[in-house]
Amino acid sequence: MKVKTQSKKVNKAWLNQHVNDPWVKLAQKEGYRARAAYKLKEIDETFHLIRPGQCVVDLGCAPGAWSQYLRRRLSPEGAASGALNGIIVGLDLLPMEPVEGVHYIQGDFREESVLAQLEAALRLPDGTPRPVDVVVSDMAPNLSGVESVDAARIEHLVELAVDFARQHLKKDGALVVKLFHGSGYDGLVRRFRETFRLVKPLKPKASRDKSSETFLVGIGLK
Repeated sequence: MKVKTQSKKVNKAWLNQHVNDPWVKLAQKEGYRARAAYKLKEIDETFHLIRPGQCVVDLGCAPGAWSQYLRRRLSPEGAASGALNGIIVGLDLLPMEPVEGVHYIQGDFREESVLAQLEAALRLPDGTPRPVDVVVSDMAPNLSGVESVDAARIEHLVELAVDFARQHLKKDGALVVKLFHGSGYDGLVRRFRETFRLVKPLKPKASRDKSSETFLVGIGLK
């Protein structure tokens, strides 16, 4: 009984913090599905990654805030609907409400059959692969609470994103991934440095202070 009461207190405290979060309020005001949109916005504004006419892949796209931001950036008018100058392909294990102009695939990125669907969506009309300008990944595993297990799961997802980027990015393309400080972090940074000419970590202002979440940006394949 005591545990349940404690849990209710924690949930109530989280809900109160969430409702009063300025980023959550801003997201609601500007029509984004989650505060996460402002994480990608700051990364984009810092490194100037997203431009009209590009092909962008959004891994771990649900609930769709990053896809919404990408859609607005690729719109000639910066609008949430209407004309779109570019291609956005989103993929997630979870369902996602449609975002206008985004080709969404539901499936597990770790499965070859799902990866084949993603690659098919990127083909040009003549069947040749379409080069990708930017890959953004907000993928995160279900955390078990066991640090070594969670670190291994996170590392695996980041490794998959790097492998995908190596195969599909343009030479001057960019990869953005979410990762967490802890065991395995330094190894992933080394992998990025082996793969990209420029590697920069960034913790956006919209990322909670207490969270060990950070983002790693790699630009220009070696």
